[in-house]
Amino acid sequence: MVENPAAAGALGDDVLTVTTGGSLGPDGVPGGGIAPHVAVNGPLGAQFLAWEYATAIAGRILGINPFDQPNVTESKDNTKHILASGLPSETPAFTDGAVKVYGPLAANLEDALRSVLDSITPGGYLAVMAYLDRIADADAARIRPALARASRGRAVTFGWGPRFLHSTGQYHKGGPQVGSYLQITGAVGTDLPVPGQPFSFGTLQAAQAAGDRQALAQRGRPLLHLHLTDRPAGLARLLDAARSLAEEV
Repeated sequence: MVENPAAAGALGDDVLTVTTGGSLGPDGVPGGGIAPHVAVNGPLGAQFLAWEYATAIAGRILGINPFDQPNVTESKDNTKHILASGLPSETPAFTDGAVKVYGPLAANLEDALRSVLDSITPGGYLAVMAYLDRIADADAARIRPALARASRGRAVTFGWGPRFLHSTGQYHKGGPQVGSYLQITGAVGTDLPVPGQPFSFGTLQAAQAAGDRQALAQRGRPLLHLHLTDRPAGLARLLDAARSLAEEV
């Protein structure tokens, strides 16, 4: 899902453009004059039924079982192991302002982002995985269109962690191994204990992110992990870097 049918990264020879009723203009054409390949209009119940059916068909075409999520279980098992043994100790390649960068050594954040963009293969995609607060850190979603422009038309997706693990997260690990990944985590200000468990919600989320990194690393996929030591400042720096790359195109 992208911001609108004319958004950066939404078009291409290998892209099927689908819209729902809310995104169509007065003449049945979405913003930007982009006519969709498929337009699905109807009440909420009809939308549920249509997309459940579409998921089954898409799974068949992609060669995955949409009624099974073995790689969701894989990430869960990784998380359980990390919670039992402790969060892994990792050393950042470098720090750029309020952003710790875990990945290949680079001159700055722009070069690190450029490296993961360059790793996108023909027919591949970049998945931005934000283990942040989708309300307080809502600006994180703005990185997708900026990186899509910087990628010169390659597919760039965005998902809030950990909830995407039960949807696109299965595709990341169980689908065609053509993805590149950008994971964004952030320092926790106010943490709360998980009732009945010896860990907090902040630790749980960190373990889920680390477990997913392990699953992707085991497949040898390109992965850049950015940790925001100060969320507002880190997001501002990250967006500035992504937009500067987009301006180069």
